[in-house]
Amino acid sequence: MTRIVNFPSRLDTTAVLPSSKSLSNRALLLCALSGGGAEVHRRSDCDDTEVMFRALSERGSEIDIHGAGTAMRFLTSFFAVCEGEEHVLTGSERMKQRPISALVNALRELGADIEYVEKEGFPPLRIKGRKLQGGTISLPADISSQYVSSLLMIAPMLEQGLTVNLCGEVLSRPYIDMTLELMKSFGAEAAWTDGNHIRVMSVPYRQNVQYTVESDWSAASYWYEMVALSSDRKARVVLPWLFRKSLQGDAAVQHFFEPLGVKTVFDVEHGEVILTKTPQSQPETCLPLTLDLSGQPDLAQTLVVTCAMLRRPFRFTGLRSLRIKETDRMAALHNELQKFGIELSIEGDEALSISRYPDNAPRYDGRPIATYDDHRMAMSFAPAAMVCPGVEIEHPEVVNKSYPRFWESIL
Repeated sequence: MTRIVNFPSRLDTTAVLPSSKSLSNRALLLCALSGGGAEVHRRSDCDDTEVMFRALSERGSEIDIHGAGTAMRFLTSFFAVCEGEEHVLTGSERMKQRPISALVNALRELGADIEYVEKEGFPPLRIKGRKLQGGTISLPADISSQYVSSLLMIAPMLEQGLTVNLCGEVLSRPYIDMTLELMKSFGAEAAWTDGNHIRVMSVPYRQNVQYTVESDWSAASYWYEMVALSSDRKARVVLPWLFRKSLQGDAAVQHFFEPLGVKTVFDVEHGEVILTKTPQSQPETCLPLTLDLSGQPDLAQTLVVTCAMLRRPFRFTGLRSLRIKETDRMAALHNELQKFGIELSIEGDEALSISRYPDNAPRYDGRPIATYDDHRMAMSFAPAAMVCPGVEIEHPEVVNKSYPRFWESIL
């Protein structure tokens, strides 16, 4: 199954954005840990969040989370503290190739009973819940922030609370900050004690918390891309339910796209964001765009494709986690940009860059864009049809993972 993408000449619309997947998944877990009465309003309707909701509601003996990496990581810690329960967490074939040993080792250090069902270091997992003591653990700071968030969220349930020492340079810190702030909303006492140490007290979560989820800034990034690539000088997109004071690290997209010609205005009265185009001089468009995306790795594909279609030189760093996402996103971007005659440079596991472009504008060769079972590949390449009409996207249904209404919203 494929979808051919074409856009009208005018871009003037109010977008339908999903609620934040990151906030929804964390809030659902915190509701379950609070013991009753707490509710999540405007939770995301994406596949990942639905998987999380069903797993927490049904508590089956074997739980298949399919390709939902966040659910795998969060539920591993959650079921480890569910006294008297036993569950097997499994997933898709790709999920069984995604390492989870760093999280399992940390939980075992705290006393968790977790076994690998098949391959050592990878899902599926057999988890027998028990009361954990807590204490102090040390983790390499460059591991996935979801491992850290997973441990932090169960910390109030531990008899001694938890101190997490992160050794080295902290990656994806905004996601850890999001977790801590959300925990505080549910009554936890949790904070950074200095640059690399986090302390969570053994104070139970409050019951009856009512939490409303804002829209997803990473989903908004595709609309930023469309405005940046649109030939309509009067392009205008309204994005509801986005807040200036957001817990989401991906809210930084508003700053990243400013040098790419997109202006962000907050309409506080109506609770929405308005995007418009800003004119750019020729010298500005030739300046290399250099960004550290260690705190916003989910924006990398959107920014890479945008710059490539604008023929804007760039170098993005802090991308180590892209190798272990739904696919190897570095390799996937390299492969698919070749279909536009563009060569992407991959610098080890850390950076992506393009310093020079062919003399001609991007030309799509007609081969379908492979999506690698990765929602962000589909959504980041779809706006390329603003520059190269008729881009064909393979397996367009992958967007259901995070943005089920993406296609009906943009076309």
